[in-house]
Amino acid sequence: MTYKLLTIGVIALLLGACGSGESRIAQGNREGILHFGNGTEPQGLDPHVVTGIPEMHVIVTLFEGLVTKNPYTLEPEPGVAKRWNISEDGLTVTFYLNDSAKWSNGDPVTAYDFVWSWQRALSPKMGNQYAYMLYPVKNAEAFATGEITDFAEVGVTAKDAQTLVVALNAPTPYFIQLMDHQSTYPVHRQTIEQFGNAFDRFTPWTRVENIVSNGAFRLTDWKLNRRIEVTKSDTYWDRDKVELNGVVFYPTENISTEERMFRVGQLHRTESIPLDKIPVYRAMQDSPYVNSPYLGTYYYLLNTNEPPLDNLNVRKALSLAIDRRRLTETVLHGSTLPAYSITPPGTLGYQPPKVFEHDIQRAQELLAQAGYPDGKGWPGLELVYNTSESHLKVAVALQQMWKDALNIDITLANEEWKVYLDTVDQMDFQMARRGWIGDYVDPNNFLDLFLCEGGNNSTGFCDPVYDDMILQQAPRATTREARYAIFQAAETRLMEQMPIVPIYTYTSNHLVQPNVKGLFSNVMDWINFKYISLDQDQGQGQRVVD
Repeated sequence: MTYKLLTIGVIALLLGACGSGESRIAQGNREGILHFGNGTEPQGLDPHVVTGIPEMHVIVTLFEGLVTKNPYTLEPEPGVAKRWNISEDGLTVTFYLNDSAKWSNGDPVTAYDFVWSWQRALSPKMGNQYAYMLYPVKNAEAFATGEITDFAEVGVTAKDAQTLVVALNAPTPYFIQLMDHQSTYPVHRQTIEQFGNAFDRFTPWTRVENIVSNGAFRLTDWKLNRRIEVTKSDTYWDRDKVELNGVVFYPTENISTEERMFRVGQLHRTESIPLDKIPVYRAMQDSPYVNSPYLGTYYYLLNTNEPPLDNLNVRKALSLAIDRRRLTETVLHGSTLPAYSITPPGTLGYQPPKVFEHDIQRAQELLAQAGYPDGKGWPGLELVYNTSESHLKVAVALQQMWKDALNIDITLANEEWKVYLDTVDQMDFQMARRGWIGDYVDPNNFLDLFLCEGGNNSTGFCDPVYDDMILQQAPRATTREARYAIFQAAETRLMEQMPIVPIYTYTSNHLVQPNVKGLFSNVMDWINFKYISLDQDQGQGQRVVD
């Protein structure tokens, strides 16, 4: 495959503010600034409000929880907590905080900050869709659902400024992993209360001029739909190990534009890659294309409260009519794997059940049983997806499969990221694209999505038997085998009721400049920006693919 430089005119047009012909990458290498493609404009930066990957990328630079994640192994390592211990019965976890941990205004980070922050994260007034991440904590779910109102009954206490004691409902093997999730991060109480009510959403406390954070970087600029800049913090406890001087995040929903930015030296790393460019980059020698296994599932939400999806046979017909293997091998160029369940195969050794497969004849029979033989009388159905070339290509392919197999019409509607998130949250849709990436490496992280009234459920599905299996039976299982057997039975029950249509298991697909060091591939696509450095002598980011 050949390479060539773009014309000077095109480079100047795309590089814009870099000036003097120097690429943004070359300048970033010199100054220790990582230029990072972030997919889309973040909805916000409040750890207890937002839910998306673009938001998380920025938040993990600004805030730090009790633990953080090692990008090599994904094992927890010290964050605000310098160490922790778990009682013999597995019911009490004690965190010992680093007395050097500080907020960006110089205030110490204390155990009292975590108690208040968890009360905020669990408060029903907060509307935190990730509140359930703290449900392993004693009485956390009861407080979050309004069953109890006294937070003193929740199992989290500050023994003193540096000691946080957490009581659990049951031994929870993945609990320490939860402590690096954004929903468990501390937030600065005085700052939040200065700019609104503690439980208000999207208040001015996260603006550049107001925000107080405790991470390795601090927020220094935010130009909507253009860039977010963070700069190395001089108050961070582990600042001597942070090699980057800053990160600039670029929201670019158009992935073809993002790929062009990479080619002309504007980005060190892209969030994605156009599907039709995957074969091109695969064929390159010393290719910047990085494809890795990813702990995530791409699926469609089905609003089971809305006709015609309130009919189980319709939901099943839609799923059985999809030829997932053809989709992944052609439209997706072999970059993903067909999915028949919500949990990715091999999650800590767990194998999900497969209760259906591609079966057009059976799909037609089910649609006829629902009252729409050969599509006759079909009332129509709309699929909503967030703006993306890849999402559109998948949607168009499935639209045609449903037409060919079932003789039904599906209309497509794309929405900008923030509008789409609101549409899904309010369940103002019939069918909607969704993707879920594991927040921790355990099947529970996928199966607890569909609990009754779960913050990220958005399907109308509610099964008390399923809830009992996930919330009560699985945590009390005495062996991994017994726990996984309960999960398999629960997931079988879920897929037999089909509130979602699983489509494919993700892989991560990025373009990365060769001089970026410490950006390790892992199944969560987790980035610990503390580990990243830039090699000034390797690559200037101006190679272009014909």
